[in-house]
Amino acid sequence: MNERVTTKVFFLLLITVGTCRACGSTESLASCEAKRQNTNSVENILKQLNQKTSELKCYEARIEYLFSQPLFESETLRAGVLYYQKCGEKSTLRINFQTLKQDDEKEQKYIEHYIFDGVWLTHIDYQIKEIKRYQQAEPNEPMDVFDLASRNFPLIGLTQTSDLKKQFEIKLIEQQAGGAVDFVGLHLKVKPDSIYKSDYTSIDFWIDKKLYLPAKIIAVSTEEDIYEIKFLKPKVNKKIDKRAFEIKIPNGFTTETTPLKKKDE
Repeated sequence: MNERVTTKVFFLLLITVGTCRACGSTESLASCEAKRQNTNSVENILKQLNQKTSELKCYEARIEYLFSQPLFESETLRAGVLYYQKCGEKSTLRINFQTLKQDDEKEQKYIEHYIFDGVWLTHIDYQIKEIKRYQQAEPNEPMDVFDLASRNFPLIGLTQTSDLKKQFEIKLIEQQAGGAVDFVGLHLKVKPDSIYKSDYTSIDFWIDKKLYLPAKIIAVSTEEDIYEIKFLKPKVNKKIDKRAFEIKIPNGFTTETTPLKKKDE
């Protein structure tokens, strides 16, 4: 998996956590919910998501990542766990995929890890015993997880509404009769002159109305591929064991390192 594919997958997975920072606060859920009554319009939803409450410190959730290629009638489902933690100015994110299911085949054990520590984006593939490390920042100038993500994907909840509207046509997703009422959805259609026009045609965000945290994202690429990510059983601001972010290199694994490109290169 090359750097472009690795980083694209990583950005899609961490984007949902980025939304959490808009309201991953220490205030009570009841208080948070009270502030969001009558959020029945795009403007209100974006306004609430952009409110500056206490920053998210810890986030853990089960994830399901479904990659579909309708043109080839192919689907690949990965499942695992996501961890995010911010200590001072340093933030770290890790995604541990544990299983893989392709089309109608049985689910199988398939271990892949993605880790970003502010300087290095690391991809560990246990199937081929390979580690690839891509430097994203200078060691003395570590990058925030979401600053890295914002290079390639709109961060709902962090990006200003006016900036989002320059790139997308945004509308509320209508709830179907008899459908789930616990979520609110936003449909973002990429504008012809958008900076994302070469990558995506549309992006849907689904937000849990009780916690007002992201629950699902669906992105459609210009190649008509579909990326669907679900975040299940989230744990917000609950302490995460520091060992969850440790990188241990197993015996027999090869390592490939790509240093940071200089500005004049």
